[in-house]
Amino acid sequence: MTDDDLMTIRQMCDTFEVTPRTLRFYESKELLAPKREGQKRLFTRRDRARLKLILRGKRFGFSLEEIRQLLDLYEIGDDQETQLTQARAIAQNRLEDLKARRVDLEEAIADLEEQIAWGEETLQKLRRNPAA
Repeated sequence: MTDDDLMTIRQMCDTFEVTPRTLRFYESKELLAPKREGQKRLFTRRDRARLKLILRGKRFGFSLEEIRQLLDLYEIGDDQETQLTQARAIAQNRLEDLKARRVDLEEAIADLEEQIAWGEETLQKLRRNPAA
């Protein structure tokens, strides 16, 4: 492995727009396993690929445990068939949840818009006919 293959914690933070605390947290959860040179952490290509998947999974709302399980499935040696099958199942469930939340949000937005319009109309009436 060449030095070009390794990144420092600062380079990882800059590249992936995360904090050092985030990287240390993922390391503590055994999602990342950087090489150590004394106190210095050096992240490999594998770590970078894993971090991309972690961040994508978090963006989609996967739990860290789901992400860990998917990352661990990479190692079983079946050309990622099990990993992809599991990822698809989790993603499908997550998509259904997001769509349901979208419907709930759209309803809440419509209700809030109605309440704002009612409030504006009520204020206009009050301003036209102030109480004596």
